[in-house]
Amino acid sequence: MTRAVTRVHGAERFERLDALRGAAIVWMAGFHFCFDLNQAGFLSQNFYDDPLWTTQRSAIVSLFVFCVGLSQAVALDQGQAGARFWTRWAQVAGCALLVSAGSWFMFPHSYISFGVLHGIAVMLLVLRVAAPAQRWLWPLGALALLLPLWVAHPFFDSRAANWIGLVTHKPITEDHVPLLPWLGVALWGLAAGQWALRQRRGWLGDALPAGLRAAGRPLAWLGRHSLLFYMAHQPVLIALVTTAAWWLHRSP
Repeated sequence: MTRAVTRVHGAERFERLDALRGAAIVWMAGFHFCFDLNQAGFLSQNFYDDPLWTTQRSAIVSLFVFCVGLSQAVALDQGQAGARFWTRWAQVAGCALLVSAGSWFMFPHSYISFGVLHGIAVMLLVLRVAAPAQRWLWPLGALALLLPLWVAHPFFDSRAANWIGLVTHKPITEDHVPLLPWLGVALWGLAAGQWALRQRRGWLGDALPAGLRAAGRPLAWLGRHSLLFYMAHQPVLIALVTTAAWWLHRSP
């Protein structure tokens, strides 16, 4: 199997990992497009309780967060400099604040105080510290996944504390990706990435299979620009759906 070597900022990019991240972001965009159509009245779906949508949301976030762990394994394996890490972290954290501000404008009673980007910003810090644990990352991840099932208290239900994840009920917000249990998925992604880099490096580093290259390479490109795509896709989709709704309502 041939290697696909692309370098960004001097670091080798793993095409398969980028494509997987790209697939996650496209799935997320499709989900958001359906949500926007629902908000505009083109669909009539319950995105908050219907398993068709809640299960999809959990799967999308799981895939995206797992890729965060995989990516950190690759970054640490390549000896990513601290300055590069903190630059990327600041970009994620800054975009998280923009998401909070934008959602407050659109949904003042259910704005996003701790969504997927907020969660990733905190998880990146934890992953950086936890990486030396190596194989202990697996039980640590399991603990993070199970802890919300064992421990929950009304104290954690407030906006000031629900980011931890030990809530007794789901908060009223348009997106909520708390540290627990999602940190467990990220830790497993980190553990899986470390194992693959030691034992099956080709799973991440080889070129995309020939039958998947036509679709995989555009996904890999999106995966390399996932933060920009994430921040741009909702404003674009909302503008398109809003314009379509306005056009249909004005038509005789």
